[in-house]
Amino acid sequence: MKLPSRLHHTAYVTKDMEATRHFYEDILGLPLVATWCESDMLFGKERTYCHCFFGIADGGALAFFQFADKEDEELFVPDMPQTPFVHLALAVDEEFQQQVEQRIKDAGLEATYVLEHGYCRSVYVVDPNGMTVEFTCDDPRAAAGDAARRANAHAELKRWLAGDWTSNNTFRSEEAA
Repeated sequence: MKLPSRLHHTAYVTKDMEATRHFYEDILGLPLVATWCESDMLFGKERTYCHCFFGIADGGALAFFQFADKEDEELFVPDMPQTPFVHLALAVDEEFQQQVEQRIKDAGLEATYVLEHGYCRSVYVVDPNGMTVEFTCDDPRAAAGDAARRANAHAELKRWLAGDWTSNNTFRSEEAA
């Protein structure tokens, strides 16, 4: 089966498009590449909204909706879960990761946390909507094991579901040695 060629966009909603634009464009450096102002008959009502797209290098985008009608906002803008395990992760190189850490600091914000996974290093920050965004830089050695991880993915999942929760992160094992 042919796979999708790339992520076209992810879509979220915001109560404050300007705060969202400022965060993604001015602080993180993702350019605003399109703004669609539209009205559509959606879910039984004419709904007016602005739909902004912030570009990423592969041609995909992070997209946000803001509704003109407060009733639509109340209906469609969810509270973001306060958990770091629900997040958006973007692949970056080491240079971009260092730059985004500095941009976050220069904006008077703090990275929520930095996590050394072993196979990658991740910097996390929370956007104005309460969504956690991760900037992850893969360890160059990780690619060498991609084929083996793909071949073993189902067996590893089966093992874990059966209750064997032994770590298979060989990078962390190497760090401990």
